Amino acid sequence: MAIVVLSPGILTSVQDGGRLGYQQYGVSPSGPMDAHAFRTANILVGNDPDEAGLEMTVMGAELTFTDAAVVAITGADMGATLNGTRTDMYRALCIQAGDVLKLGFAMSGCRSYLAVRGGIGTDPVMGSRATMLGKNFGGYKGRKLQKDDVLEIRPCSNKFTHPETYFTDPETVPAGVRTLRVVMGPQEDRFTEQGIRTFLSSEYTVGQDFDRQGYRLEGEKIEHKTDSNIISDGVVTGSIQVPGTGLPIVMTAERATVGGYTKIATVITADLPLIGQCKAGDRIRFQEVSVETAQDLLKQEADRLEELRKLVEDPSHLPEEKTPAFEEAAPVPEHEFEYTKDVTISINGKAYEVTIQKWK
Repeated sequence: MAIVVLSPGILTSVQDGGRLGYQQYGVSPSGPMDAHAFRTANILVGNDPDEAGLEMTVMGAELTFTDAAVVAITGADMGATLNGTRTDMYRALCIQAGDVLKLGFAMSGCRSYLAVRGGIGTDPVMGSRATMLGKNFGGYKGRKLQKDDVLEIRPCSNKFTHPETYFTDPETVPAGVRTLRVVMGPQEDRFTEQGIRTFLSSEYTVGQDFDRQGYRLEGEKIEHKTDSNIISDGVVTGSIQVPGTGLPIVMTAERATVGGYTKIATVITADLPLIGQCKAGDRIRFQEVSVETAQDLLKQEADRLEELRKLVEDPSHLPEEKTPAFEEAAPVPEHEFEYTKDVTISINGKAYEVTIQKWK
């Protein structure tokens, strides 16, 4: 069983729950930018939550399947179609051999996730199938996917007896200003009182320089007491560095493991999916919380995922209309698009020509 890439989109990579235990060697965890959407997709196909799947950024991939498979799509809405017909997100979809699944431009958010029952069968590196794009290893040949790549699907021993129960309510990516909760430190004492007030009261905008390593933000400058340099120490996913420019950088999945800039605060783990769904022009604010609150929120997230796993495995959990997730719907004619237009977008200084189609 395999997935064949007909078109890779802008940036599609194989990711799993992350590569843990190697930061002392300079290897960051990598893994999904939106772990909540990623794990939800896996649960909806009966996988372990951290099983290897696909992360698609800004514009999704076009894929075909050599054999029958079960997949689920979560995260940003990229207008997914199956054999030309609009298909649902946040539910198990039964794919037949030769079917074509296509995702387009993100209508909200930044990243979509595709889980396939059994998981993507690339060779693990340091115990993980996650792609480390910045260092060219892991995933599929250490790189983003390209046209004609073939991804093996791992076999699954247990039967998938009632796919119609594997669904949940679609989750929308928040619009407007995203509030990221943070724990202050570890170097907040290197900033003036006014600098701290600026950080916690200002609205920042995601600039053009954003990727899986970090997000540079634009807005009010944060004032240091002296300068921004420290003896290099550990950096975690969510660390907010403030270099000499006074503008914050939120470190993400493929960030360096050490750094020599002051870190004013750290985004809590439960809110990392919010930054993972941001793209250039999106707005962000920061809100201080305690370590205890951050821990409680992380536990609540784990509880939500466990409740979802139990729910979808219950045969009594059925759609209101008892409609199988894979039942074929009537094709959507072209005139049902509200608009279609060609645009040029820039990501990390590279220009991409894309077509945007908005459904009515």
